[in-house]
Amino acid sequence: MTQKTVTRADLAEAVYGSVGLSRTESAELVERVLELVTDALVTGANVKLSSFGSFQVRSKNERIGRNPKTGEEVPILPRQVLVFKPSNVLKSKINKSMVAAGK
Repeated sequence: MTQKTVTRADLAEAVYGSVGLSRTESAELVERVLELVTDALVTGANVKLSSFGSFQVRSKNERIGRNPKTGEEVPILPRQVLVFKPSNVLKSKINKSMVAAGK
């Protein structure tokens, strides 16, 4: 189960092959899109990408955790977490690809 990880360079190369921009322009476009998504999330906005999914920043309250090695109780401080919820279209495509692959 050695799945390839898609990198920024892979995305830029895909844009280069599909759109016809130069490699530099393609890399800049990918960087700009990721920057816009990041900036929106930092300001607390939700990011929804049609047919893909939505990103949302949620606040988590303080709670008591436990060190699994020692069993000692440790407070987990309040924090912000990033949550991704895939769209039904994306879920459907993933499930169809798994059925086609026989998994």
